Amino acid sequence: MQSIMIVLFGIAGMIFGWFVYSKFIAEKIFKMDDGFITPAHELNDGVDYVPTNKVVLWGHHFTSVAGAAPIVGPAIAVYWGWVPAVLWVVLGTIFFAGVHDMGALWASTRHKGKSMGALSETVIGKRTRALFMIVVFLVLLMVNAVFGVVIANSFVANPTAVLPAWSAIIVALVIGQLLKRKIPLVPLCIVGVAILYATIYIGSGAPISLPSELLGLTDKASWIVILFIYAAVASLLPVWMLLQPRDFINGMQLLVGLVLLYGAVFVVMPDITAPAFNTQTVVDTPSIIPLLFVTIACGAVSGFHGIVSSGTSSKQLKKESDGRFVGYLGAVGEGCLALITLVAVSGVMLAVSPEEWHEIYSHLGAGSVSAFITGGSNLISNGWGISAEIAATLLAVMVVLFAGTTMDSGVRLQRYIIQEWGDIYQLTLLKNGVIATFIAVACCLLLAFGAGGASGSGGMIIWPLFGSTNQILASLTLLVISVYLIKLGRPAKFTLIPMSFVLVMAFFAGLIKLVEYYAQGNWLLVSLDIVVLVVSVLVMLEAWSVITRLRKDNATHKQTQ
Repeated sequence: MQSIMIVLFGIAGMIFGWFVYSKFIAEKIFKMDDGFITPAHELNDGVDYVPTNKVVLWGHHFTSVAGAAPIVGPAIAVYWGWVPAVLWVVLGTIFFAGVHDMGALWASTRHKGKSMGALSETVIGKRTRALFMIVVFLVLLMVNAVFGVVIANSFVANPTAVLPAWSAIIVALVIGQLLKRKIPLVPLCIVGVAILYATIYIGSGAPISLPSELLGLTDKASWIVILFIYAAVASLLPVWMLLQPRDFINGMQLLVGLVLLYGAVFVVMPDITAPAFNTQTVVDTPSIIPLLFVTIACGAVSGFHGIVSSGTSSKQLKKESDGRFVGYLGAVGEGCLALITLVAVSGVMLAVSPEEWHEIYSHLGAGSVSAFITGGSNLISNGWGISAEIAATLLAVMVVLFAGTTMDSGVRLQRYIIQEWGDIYQLTLLKNGVIATFIAVACCLLLAFGAGGASGSGGMIIWPLFGSTNQILASLTLLVISVYLIKLGRPAKFTLIPMSFVLVMAFFAGLIKLVEYYAQGNWLLVSLDIVVLVVSVLVMLEAWSVITRLRKDNATHKQTQ
């Protein structure tokens, strides 16, 4: 089997999703209206609410939702075989992720840029809001604490990525100022990406490492502290100053990376060495159903996307129809990254024979990011003649920059949640942006160092919960969108069907993990898993009561006509 067949299948699906399905959903179901005044205009404050060019906003949204997840998930899930992974990525992007992300963006825009947690109160009820926001905050806490570890590990393992990663911040600050002064976007984009790639070339020969011990902290722990200090400052800056230009430049460099990777597939046309369905799994490998659907989240559908759509992106939407470009096309971009990751970790560029592939993927969880960087750099090197070392640095920087942008947005989103709690419970102190940011970062560092000790890896302790929790959040987001559509008298099956599928798989996965944590005696994960499962059931019951009432009201209305 040649990998080019996978690529052609995926590209055909994404084209259908963008030109046909997303257009139908945007125009016939969501009925996006450019006459509607978006929160970016209505509440423009120059900090969080800022009308933004849709291409720039797409860059922010895309890189914020992507992170390293559309690489990590597929690179792990290929262990079950490339066929189920490819099908879930392609079909999940078209019918699940695109609708979920665009829908969350649209619903939030219609409600003054409220987060999905706050929006659930308006759509379903007050009790739902409190429950929903618990899940949202837990997911953000996991993402921020773990991505800090991911970036720190990457800096320690790939010191050549340090210079270009931090240089990107300086480039973004300059571009932000120039955009504010109405300098045309295209030349800025070209120059910014050129500088970024120049620093990658320079960085490949100029590794930067921290001392192995600094103020009693290891080099990895020191990076974690530095990263959270940066994220705190970045989350308080106006979005136009750093967040938008940084994410836009990162989005453009990812597009270049995707062109290099996809172009190399067409040049080299490598064979697939991974099995279509893996029949040589080790004895204790968990079942592909439901675990596949929570292992590949970003790249198919992910609850974290709804947080970003309703947290930062909805506050920057210039006109409502831009939501299709930002939300659905952002999901397509992520699906393309997940698809090429599957090609990189499935083909001869990683392992020249099926036997070698099974040695690398000896168990579920093997391979992951390292397999992507190895397979991807070999693919680029063979296809374009770029040295494997520079290609590896390029891909390592791509992973770091993506994780960094997600962390930037994640801390900002945590700040929004804390400020929303301040509004809800009339706690003036929490409404202050600086105090809310301090609390958000303190929670992350407390988890990182309180639970993980001097290594700062505490986030990894609760990370096993992320897969099922994140997908339960995706189903709850689709549920809120569905109830809102029913209230508007519009068809809701295009969101209810994906919601039902994701909820069943995520809830089933949560139960499986609950049994596993109980057998291990891990009472922290047992407790948190029970909380997430109970919350999801309560939200579903609340929503079902609202839907039942709406249907009765509609039936009564029809009878009286």
